[in-house]
Amino acid sequence: MLFNSPFFIFIFLPIVVFGFYYLSRKGFFRLSIAWLVAASLFFYGWWNPIYLILILSSILFNYFIGRGLSRNKNSNNVLLLLTVGVFANVGLLIYFKYTHFFIDISNSLFNASYDIEAIILPLAISFFTFQQIAYLVDAYKGKAQEYNFLHYCLFVTFFPQLIAGPIVHHSEMLPQFSDNSRQQFILKNIVIGMTIFSLGLFKKVILADGLGVYATPIFNAAEAGSVLSFFEGWFGSSAYLLQLYFDFSGYSDMAVGLAAIFGIVLPLNFNSPLKSHNIINFWSRWHITLSRFIQDYIYTPIAISSTRFSMRNNLPGIPEFIICVAMPTGIAFFLAGLWHGAGWNFVIFGLLHGSYLIINQAWLAIRRWLGHDVNSHSIIGIFLGRIITLLAVLISFVFFRAESFDGAKNILIAMTSLDGMYLPETYLIHVTQVIDLTNFFALIGVEFSGSDNLLQRRMVLNTIIGFLVVFLVPNTMQIIGRYWDGYEKYSVSPLESFWKKGQWQPNIKWAFVMSIIFVLYLSSLSKISEFLYFQF
Repeated sequence: MLFNSPFFIFIFLPIVVFGFYYLSRKGFFRLSIAWLVAASLFFYGWWNPIYLILILSSILFNYFIGRGLSRNKNSNNVLLLLTVGVFANVGLLIYFKYTHFFIDISNSLFNASYDIEAIILPLAISFFTFQQIAYLVDAYKGKAQEYNFLHYCLFVTFFPQLIAGPIVHHSEMLPQFSDNSRQQFILKNIVIGMTIFSLGLFKKVILADGLGVYATPIFNAAEAGSVLSFFEGWFGSSAYLLQLYFDFSGYSDMAVGLAAIFGIVLPLNFNSPLKSHNIINFWSRWHITLSRFIQDYIYTPIAISSTRFSMRNNLPGIPEFIICVAMPTGIAFFLAGLWHGAGWNFVIFGLLHGSYLIINQAWLAIRRWLGHDVNSHSIIGIFLGRIITLLAVLISFVFFRAESFDGAKNILIAMTSLDGMYLPETYLIHVTQVIDLTNFFALIGVEFSGSDNLLQRRMVLNTIIGFLVVFLVPNTMQIIGRYWDGYEKYSVSPLESFWKKGQWQPNIKWAFVMSIIFVLYLSSLSKISEFLYFQF
């Protein structure tokens, strides 16, 4: 079931909201939680009911392992219990997500032809597996003290964040589920929740899906081996980056909005990452909760062990940096790339971002060694940093989108091939309409030839508009501002004075804006599409 489907919006959601608040109003607080759990399982089972067995088995296994870890903190077997729990979760993920990938590698290495039947990837397995691994580690460290099974079920299955995140911590959600005051019907929660949901719906249906129709033909042509032009490469990759940006931003907004309807605050998972001035800043804004998981449960343990090794062996500067910073970062983002998908393109994506981060960390280390204040940034520095970061991210997401290495290579060749700088002949009318710019384009090596089958004028215009929206329009949390409880909590930067009058308020003007969004949504019901992060 999709957040942007008519069944979800007009049938499922109203029934669930009504049932939840009706039971809460009658004082049946445990029953209202059970209602949410049942609704969430129905939501998950809508895709494939057979995998309800999988998620319920995972919940039962991890709940009892977690209880065992919490109750036997001083036992000699507690580390063994944690190891069994983590390996069982990782093993389940490997079987469903990576079996075919590893078989393909084995066939290539040993010139074999092993084959097994297709394994259907269960929806959201990457998300609920990581979430429960974090719970087990927290239980081992004594940070997870909640033993209510019903609350734990909702922690794992809560439908606003079940399918594509955010990856939440046990300590963030369980206290909210236990707080009966959050189950009281508050009109403000409904209004703000629906507003955030509607803004996310607009990003998905109008912006993301609108760009996807242009990016897909270019990447399909690259997979087919077609020779692409310079502009087709750049606009195709840019259209996809913006499609993914608005798609994931839209989903993240919709998840936060849906949770707010039930009085629950989800952690922020997306915060204008393309406005980042370096790659470290990018990963603190893109898929924030995944970055947090990588930091807490992969990078930090490796870095701590590496630092101890470095101190014991008294390693000097560069070797110390390699052991304590570069190696943990490389391993963490190799695994982050694999988490996104079972394929070499995702490995390359992860290694690219690992390399970017290592270079960024090395640059900061050099600046500190020179006595610079690394927290101080000039306007020119921020501008150049944003351009470099955007280009680095754009290149990496070519591998993220392409179905094969050859497909990604063909896109990158087009982006770096200056002898393919031509525009369709139909563009000539636009460069001569006001001022004749044909000589200028000839001077910079741009020719006009061929048709605009791939590089459509609307694609170029929509891509440019997409970037303008990214860089000039405030994000959802800035629009909601002080009205959302999570605004101050997550320290979202305040709006510039130019945008302050555009902040959301509970008035007729914004009600009219929301109604326009729903009219636009209704006009696109024939083109309902999945969220891109569902495949991970």
